[in-house]
Amino acid sequence: MINTLTPALFAKYPDARSLAVANPAEVEQLIFKSGFYRNKTKSLLGMANALVDKHGGDVPGTLEELVEVPGVGRKTANVVLGNAMGKATGVVVDTHVMRLSQRLGLTKSDDPVEIEQDLMRLLPQEQWIAFANRLIWHGRRVCFAKNPDHENCILAPVCPSATLVTISTAKKPTKPQPAKTAKSAKSAKAAAKKPIKMPPKKPTKTRTTGARS
Repeated sequence: MINTLTPALFAKYPDARSLAVANPAEVEQLIFKSGFYRNKTKSLLGMANALVDKHGGDVPGTLEELVEVPGVGRKTANVVLGNAMGKATGVVVDTHVMRLSQRLGLTKSDDPVEIEQDLMRLLPQEQWIAFANRLIWHGRRVCFAKNPDHENCILAPVCPSATLVTISTAKKPTKPQPAKTAKSAKSAKAAAKKPIKMPPKKPTKTRTTGARS
C-alpha cells in the first residue's frame, strides 16, 4: 500500500522544504488508505520541519541523528541507513525479522533492541543489511505468522521450528464393514418382502353440540 501511495506524495512534495509547508489536509488525503493517516501526517510534517531546521533539508547520515527526527525509530533509521545509504550500522528488526529470528533459534528475546544485538553478534557486519532483507522476504512468502509453509521452506533442515507441522484436517478413513454372509443376505431379503404391520388407528371421538334453547 505504501508503495502505491508514495509516488503521488513525492511528486507533490519532492523535498523536505516543500513538505514542511504542506497543508495537512492535503497530505492526509494522499495517504488516507495507509491507515492512521492523521498521526502519520503529523509525523511527516514534523520530520520535514526537523530536516529543514536542523539539517538544512537533508537526511542525516547517522543513527543517533535519525532517531531524533519525529516519527523515526531505530528500525526506520536502520532501513534508511542500510538500504538508502549503504551503511551497516545495525540490523532492521521488524515483525518478520523478530518472528523468524525466534523460530530459527537465533534469539530468545521479545525485545527488538535485544534481538538486534543478538543478530549483530551472530552475523558479520557486511551481512547485516542483506540478512534482514532476506528474513523479511522469507517471512512474507513462506514463514507466515500463522501456518508457516514448512514443506516448501529451504530453511526447514536447519530450523528447530520445522517440526511444528500443522495437524492435517483430512477426514479419517472409515472402518470397513464386515462382508455379509449368504445367510444374512437371505434373511435381509426375506425381511424386505415381509409386509410391514401398521399400528391400528385409534378411533376418533366425535363431538356433538346441541342447539341452545
